[in-house]
Amino acid sequence: MTTEQGGAYAAAGVSIEAADKAIELMKGWVERSRRPEVIGGLGGFAGLFDASALKRYERPLLATSTDGVGTKVAIAQAMDRHDTIGFDLVGMVVDDLVVCGAEPLFMTDYIATGRVVPERIAAIVKGIAEACTEAGCALVGGETAEHPGLLAPDEYDVAGATTGVVEADRLLGPGRVRPGDVVLAIASSGLHSNGYSLVRHVLLGAPDAGGAGWALDRHVDELGRALGEELLEPTRIYAKACLALADATEVHAMSHVTGGGLAANLERVMPAELVARVDRATWTPQPVFDLVRRVGGVAQPDLEATLNCGVGMVALLPAESVDTAVADLAAHGLRAWVAGEVRAADGSAAEAGRVLLDGQHPGWA
Repeated sequence: MTTEQGGAYAAAGVSIEAADKAIELMKGWVERSRRPEVIGGLGGFAGLFDASALKRYERPLLATSTDGVGTKVAIAQAMDRHDTIGFDLVGMVVDDLVVCGAEPLFMTDYIATGRVVPERIAAIVKGIAEACTEAGCALVGGETAEHPGLLAPDEYDVAGATTGVVEADRLLGPGRVRPGDVVLAIASSGLHSNGYSLVRHVLLGAPDAGGAGWALDRHVDELGRALGEELLEPTRIYAKACLALADATEVHAMSHVTGGGLAANLERVMPAELVARVDRATWTPQPVFDLVRRVGGVAQPDLEATLNCGVGMVALLPAESVDTAVADLAAHGLRAWVAGEVRAADGSAAEAGRVLLDGQHPGWA
């Protein structure tokens, strides 16, 4: 691009210099996420990954996932803190892969913003790269697009895509689930990245619009910290722990609890001839969930159809695998517990392939 062209682009609100500076600031973090199979570095037209590494598989199945973090970015923008959103993005895509037993290999990201602020973009990518390292995948490329006039100067949105691999005969899913399997719940870190439109409406919305009108810097006793800190708690990344679990013991299926809540996501891996019953009394969700319920007067079915309510991942496995699974997950810093059981459905539409929630959480009326 010539100087004249660059000047014209700048006059239109797009800064090539700012984009170049952002790349320089993020290079080191991206390099830290590198895997041995990655070829080249930033600046190419495409990220390259040496697929000959897959020769160790007899029948490799490639898995791919694409997602974003929704309106949680509005919290990051309001607080001017951008290093956690990357963890949310990676968690949303890699943990959709591991539920089928796939190891995440590489990821690309996309950031759209009204104005490129190099330090802000670098902070976002730093979070993405650090989370990729935690998940065991490489950040091989991405795009930062400046959209003046479409987005406000301090607005941005993020999306990402990841690719992984699983041996065909180790693919997890509904076909492996059996009557008598245990529903093993694995704790979330909090809200993760779903349901923020509801949460923002209830807690941050104006009182005349039905919200509580709270400020992000408000200290909330039930949370033990400022509201904004709770709302920016990063999404937990389960990838390495779940892959290790599948290696350590027999696992039939896993479900990543995202939009739609526990029941809807677990039903995605339930065969039509089976039903799972989950007992709410086996766990107490983190205080933020009850806070949203009470402050907003949100009916529990609506809450459970929107938020993860304390369960970020579920594994379906034989009863004899439970002790090994709980211990293995604990070794990875994850709390897990038996929350229910799978049994044969009675043939009615009310049970076929369904997940039924029973009981009540301790302390919830």
